[in-house]
Amino acid sequence: MEIYSKLTHKQTGILLISILVVALCGIAYQLIISTVSSYLLGNSVYQFSMTIGFFMFSMGVGSYLSKLLNDNLIQNFIAIEIAIALVGGISSLLLLLAFPMVRALYDTVMFSLIFIIGALVGMEIPLLTGILSHEKRIRDSIADVLSLDYLGALIGSVAFPLVLLPQLGLIRSSFAIGLITILTALTSIYFFRKHLKHPKILTAISIAVLILLTAFTVYGTRLSSFAEKHLYFDQIIYKKQTQYQKIVVTKSNITNEHRLYIDGHIQFSSRDEYRYHESLVHPLLSVPGKKENVLVLGGGDGLAVREILKHDDVKLIHLVDIDPEMTKIGKRLYLLSKLNDHSLDNEKLTIYNQDAFTFINKAGILYDRVIIDMPDPHNEAINKLYSKEFYTMIRKRMSPNGILVTQSSSPFFTHKTFWSIEKTLDAVFEDTLSYHVTIPSFGIWGFNMARMNTEIPTNFKFNVKTQFMDEPTMQAAMIFGKDTQKVEVPVNTIMEPKLYQLYLDDLKI
Repeated sequence: MEIYSKLTHKQTGILLISILVVALCGIAYQLIISTVSSYLLGNSVYQFSMTIGFFMFSMGVGSYLSKLLNDNLIQNFIAIEIAIALVGGISSLLLLLAFPMVRALYDTVMFSLIFIIGALVGMEIPLLTGILSHEKRIRDSIADVLSLDYLGALIGSVAFPLVLLPQLGLIRSSFAIGLITILTALTSIYFFRKHLKHPKILTAISIAVLILLTAFTVYGTRLSSFAEKHLYFDQIIYKKQTQYQKIVVTKSNITNEHRLYIDGHIQFSSRDEYRYHESLVHPLLSVPGKKENVLVLGGGDGLAVREILKHDDVKLIHLVDIDPEMTKIGKRLYLLSKLNDHSLDNEKLTIYNQDAFTFINKAGILYDRVIIDMPDPHNEAINKLYSKEFYTMIRKRMSPNGILVTQSSSPFFTHKTFWSIEKTLDAVFEDTLSYHVTIPSFGIWGFNMARMNTEIPTNFKFNVKTQFMDEPTMQAAMIFGKDTQKVEVPVNTIMEPKLYQLYLDDLKI
């Protein structure tokens, strides 16, 4: 075994910094892989749990395999750094390119990437401990390695959601992390060149990887567009990874149809969105009674607000959407502002870019009508917005005889999910009413109304201009066929998120 007792303080410092960088990059790669998989496949708890668990297992395998390496510890360490930079750097691009293929190929690529990166990171810890043990006691070297490893993991975990994801997006983030890793490898080559058998070869390989990742970073937008064009049928005309979600707007060159996607899930098509938004808004506002103050939770595209403004007796509208980028493009992206009739600039409207759960839990005015236009409960964060606790908080912010409506997914495709939302509302409010319509872009889609103190009438009169909703349509909407009728399902709560699991089970059928 080569002896490293003559390492300088500077060389020792380089090794210690390398430990921190490797840990930072390792955890960042796993977060990137988990996020890409959650974005493409949903079920974020499963994706993050599987990724992190398999990564830790792979680190253990890597630690064991490090015993099979030769005794040139520093050269092995640098070679592993180069491999991590290359594999981790292109990981998100590989996943996006694999996704349009068969599901089995995507899973193979994902788990292979996790295993390779985890095993390489696991190899480095024994190597660094072995190198530093020639400078100090084994116990001290292990303490130094592990303490910096955990610190690096903390920095990577914090930097990913706060800096990397919102500023660079998924693909460019992996390239950038790869650049950090390869620059660390080049620094190690320079300071340890006298301890290496093949310094020129390692330098050449590192420079080649550096050039590749630099080019990928510079052309990251083009690469991202190339990869994402396989995810959407139409031309992408706007995309933005925000702190909260991935927003994509597409345009069909054949039908001139525009679509909005959030985290890969379609939110509306300009071709038939009026069916959804008229069904969401007008039955609620056609019920006799006070409707001066209206609250909209979600709906940052402004399309629900457009329909609300058709009712002259509405005096005040509060719209709560957590993502300022969503309401920004609702105002400034021409195709959206044209579609919503510039509703987000109306003087009756006040926009709050806050978490709906936090907003509704504060003291404030009472609302006569509440419209919940949230995405489907495809992850745990959204699940809480369909919970008994959330509906209870909303009830406290509603005026006497106030009415609520929520989009409730599909009573056909997500049968149990739809009726669980209805049952959860029924656990909080005195009366509920369920109905559904056909929206070509979505299929059969459902809604649930709930009211305080008074029953909801089953006769509706519409006194505003509509393209789809009228009295006969609403009467038909309240009739459910045998395959969509009410089933026995649990109430959804925050502590027992049954709805999220029901949603996943429904999609497996």
